[in-house]
Amino acid sequence: MDHCYRHPGRETGIRCTRCERPVCPECMISASVGFQCPDCVREGTGTGHAPAASRPRTIAGGTVTADPRLITKILLAINVAMFIAVLSRETLVNDLDLIGLAVSRTTFQVVGVADGEWYRLVTSMFLHQEFWHIGFNMLGLWWLGGPLEAALGRARYLALYLLSGLAGSALTYLIAAPNQPSLGASGAIFGLLGATAVLMRRMKYDMRPVLVLLALNLLFTFTWSGIAWEAHLGGLIAGTLVAIALVHAPRERRALVQYGACGLVLLATVGLVVARTVMLT
Repeated sequence: MDHCYRHPGRETGIRCTRCERPVCPECMISASVGFQCPDCVREGTGTGHAPAASRPRTIAGGTVTADPRLITKILLAINVAMFIAVLSRETLVNDLDLIGLAVSRTTFQVVGVADGEWYRLVTSMFLHQEFWHIGFNMLGLWWLGGPLEAALGRARYLALYLLSGLAGSALTYLIAAPNQPSLGASGAIFGLLGATAVLMRRMKYDMRPVLVLLALNLLFTFTWSGIAWEAHLGGLIAGTLVAIALVHAPRERRALVQYGACGLVLLATVGLVVARTVMLT
């Protein structure tokens, strides 16, 4: 396996179509045929910047940015800020966690998604109570999120993260007991894990490391107590499906396929939420 000429520590199976130097997902720029490296793109335009019509694009059609981890850093900061807020005010978790329908232990009022508190499907994605929980999730977000953001582009990466997290919340809401609270970014992280597998297969990387990692995570998911396996499974399925559409969409119909796939995943997620709400009410 070759290594990227700009990042020697990264293995890659892709080469620039002009100079044939190996390039990693962060460096590859979509061209009319195959991919080009940043140096060849600059040389081709005769300036330091590509014109709007030939602006550098990621493998999924996103814009190549100066900071390919910006969204990952923002998501990480939101999770950490919410964790600090929960440590400062423990009752906050009861107001923002994912719960279907139950009587609040503090106000003795009916609460939950089925009672109209839809925001819990989103806020629960950023909540953690234990240091080991947020530690594992944030390490996964950093290790998986950075390369994915560089390969997909910011908007597509953010859509992948949010749809994976929402799908995990929706499946938990559908299957888990309505009075069973759930929280954490695990659904979104599993979505990133599924997307990483899809991207590595697309780039013809060695699949064994990510498959072993996925197998270990699934083993822990279904053998450890206290883990919301529904969120893990929902996020994994959604992330994999979205990633397939993002990296395999044909260039001539890229926007249609990508937007359509994201829309269908969102529609299916909303359908699960509506169905469960009808059942509980």
